[in-house]
Amino acid sequence: MFDDLDAAKDFYGHVLGWTFGETPPDQGGYTQAYADGKAVAAVVPPMPGQEGTSQWCLYLAARDASATAARIRDHGGDLLMDPLQVADYGTMCLARDPGGAVFGVWQAGSHEGFQATGTPGAYCWAEVFTREPEKSDAFFPAVFPYRSKQLEGETDFRLYDLGGRTVLGRMRMTDDFPPEVPPYINVYFAVDDCDAAVARATERGGALRFGPVDSPFGRFAAVGDPQGASFSVIDLGTTSGEMPGTTAVG
Repeated sequence: MFDDLDAAKDFYGHVLGWTFGETPPDQGGYTQAYADGKAVAAVVPPMPGQEGTSQWCLYLAARDASATAARIRDHGGDLLMDPLQVADYGTMCLARDPGGAVFGVWQAGSHEGFQATGTPGAYCWAEVFTREPEKSDAFFPAVFPYRSKQLEGETDFRLYDLGGRTVLGRMRMTDDFPPEVPPYINVYFAVDDCDAAVARATERGGALRFGPVDSPFGRFAAVGDPQGASFSVIDLGTTSGEMPGTTAVG
């Protein structure tokens, strides 16, 4: 969601190599983004009253958006937008977990979501950043069919598994985060070269917020775009160190 769609297209086209589809006049400015010809994201203008809050929103898939919305309410979350059918594309709603992180829910119709993940320019990972991890840890596995496991080590980091696959992380926000930064879901886009992607981002007015740093998962960095939206880039092929252990907790 961006106040200036043209500026967003210029920035992400340069940093992630995206191309963009047409913007149908009857779809409120919704513009599909593509990496290597495959749908990987979309840029949209803010909803009325949301101007000045450019940000990324991750949509979690649901078989029944209305039933998921009811579970969100039942487990202490807030609905920011009730389930809304979008033509034949699907049904969406927007919500906030009890710790304050905003996310979307998408019940697919003709539009199923990502056409590619984990390849350069495409989404590959996301983490819930929260100051109240106990609330998120109770909420997400109650609303979605997740099982949780705690990453071993000094960092308070939890993984949410769906079936046999890890699909989402949860990170406790420490005092390193300025108090004015609200809880949020940080999305990661895959790149061929993390350092080169950071250089492209800063050339176009973005801000480096963390990294680049090596990890067992890849070399990554956290970036802010010129309109203030936060995201991360990661080179999944450049890894360092051993994978940390985990402990099942739910």
